[in-house]
Amino acid sequence: MSKGPGFAVLYRWKLHEGAEEKFVAAWSRISALLLEQKGSLGSRLHKGPDGWWYSYAQWPSAETREQAFAGPSADGEASRQMREAIAESLPELELESVADFMVLPPVRRT
Repeated sequence: MSKGPGFAVLYRWKLHEGAEEKFVAAWSRISALLLEQKGSLGSRLHKGPDGWWYSYAQWPSAETREQAFAGPSADGEASRQMREAIAESLPELELESVADFMVLPPVRRT
């Protein structure tokens, strides 16, 4: 059994009606840049049956995440589009990995 990544963050949002497609595109752009350039270990985006959107991002450490967000946005326009799409958000939850049985499929680029 693995403990998995050292650090993860859970994000939760309600989106403005009709903004979902733009949000997904902007979230995808930023997530790809964080993975490629800023040390992220990847992330996932889910839509719950309760109408909330959930994102789970993994990082090697809290320090790596802090450094990734210390400077300007990886993509200012995508960040703006995400902010405009969000109607409501809940505080981020920082999570410590305790046990990990996640199987990662091959990465598909869309």
